[in-house]
Formats: sequence, C-alpha cells, structure tokens
Amino acid sequence: MMRSLGLVALVASAALVAPVGAAPVQRKPAPRPAAVDWTRTLVRTPEGGVRMGNPDAKVKLIEYGARTCPTCAEFAVAGEPKLVAGYVANGRVSYEYRDYPVHGALDLGPILLGDCVPLPHFFRVMEAMMAQQKSLVGRPAEVGEAKGKELEKATPNVVAAYLADFYGYTDLVVKMGLPRARAAACLADPKAIDTIVSRANIGQSTYKISGTPSFILDGKVIPNVFAWDTLEPVLKTALAAK
Repeated sequence: MMRSLGLVALVASAALVAPVGAAPVQRKPAPRPAAVDWTRTLVRTPEGGVRMGNPDAKVKLIEYGARTCPTCAEFAVAGEPKLVAGYVANGRVSYEYRDYPVHGALDLGPILLGDCVPLPHFFRVMEAMMAQQKSLVGRPAEVGEAKGKELEKATPNVVAAYLADFYGYTDLVVKMGLPRARAAACLADPKAIDTIVSRANIGQSTYKISGTPSFILDGKVIPNVFAWDTLEPVLKTALAAK
C-alpha cells in the first residue's frame, strides 16, 4: 500500500514538470502604474498663494502677479500653459501664484473674487481674467468724475465692489459658476482687504516685490525675467543642477 501511494505521488509530480524543450510559459508584464497628473494637486499656501503641483518638486516657482497687469496677462496666455504642461504636470516643478495689487484699488475686486472661488477652480478663473483683461479693464469706458469723487470717500470694500462690477469681473465669475450673493459677500469682507494688504507687505519685505510679474525660484528672485522665453532657460538650468 505504501509503495502504491509513492508511485502515484511520483507520477503526479512528474506531470507538473514541463518536458525538455517545451516553450516557456509567457507571462504578461505587470501594468505600469498610471502617471500622476500633478496639475490636479492644489493647495493654498500660508503666504496667501495657491500652489499647483508636486509638493516635493525639485524646483519650486512662485509668481507674484496682478490680474490687471498686461505683462502678467501675456505670461498667463502664452507662458503658463507651457510651464504647466511641460514642467508642472510631470512633477518636476511646482508653480505657486500669489496676487499682488500693483494697481491698488483696481486690483482689489479681482483678487477678492479670485480668493472667493472654490480651490479647484482658482487657476481656471485667474486664467480667464487674464485672457479677457483687454475687454475688461482695457475697454474705453471710464468711471465718471462725480462717481470718482464719491468713491474717494468710500471704504476700500465699496470701491472694490464698484470697480469689480463696473469692469465686469463680478459678471465673469458669476458666469463661471460663483453665486452672485457669494461674490457680493466676498467683496464686502473688510478682513479680506486687510489680508491682501498683509500679503503685499510680505512680498515687499521678503522679496522686495515692486512690480509684476515677479518670479521667485527656490526662494530667490529671478532678475529681469517677465516672459516664458526668458523664464524657461532658467528652469532648465535649475533642473539640470539638481
């Protein structure tokens, strides 16, 4: 009985062994993990900006920009898409945008409304403001003299709300999905104005920001760089050095 069991076991084990010269079993390679799209990773920073991209990126880029600044609009339209697609999406560079009210009261409304939109829509709204800048603040209509004198006596929030309505920024964000009542509440928040001023002071004291756009690379101001064709070589050099 014991010998019969041993014979059965031997035959069974032999059946599991592939015959000499048999083709090896082909195994399918394990699927590669899907690449991370870092453009979907957004956070609000303590300094008041919004950062897009890999928090552990080799190179960290900050832009101080103004939504009424023509040079900033040119970068947003012509440069930012290339920055995002070629450097941020793959995790090599993180990009943080910080509002800077270079034109004073004119910038307050767009900044307040930009801060008001939900985080996932921050860059979409900012880019729309930049793309439509010429048709907003660039239009020929001007605030009348009487209204201008009236606004001189008004609070910053009243001025911001009036100019945001006058130049069409409020209508723009409402069309993009922000409830009008929510927009009005954000424009009327006096603490939000104080926050904008505080952020601007940080930019001045830390980086000596005086104009827009100003780019900060790994904590240092990049001098004389205002457009993509001069910014990209700096990014490539920084990445090559890492």
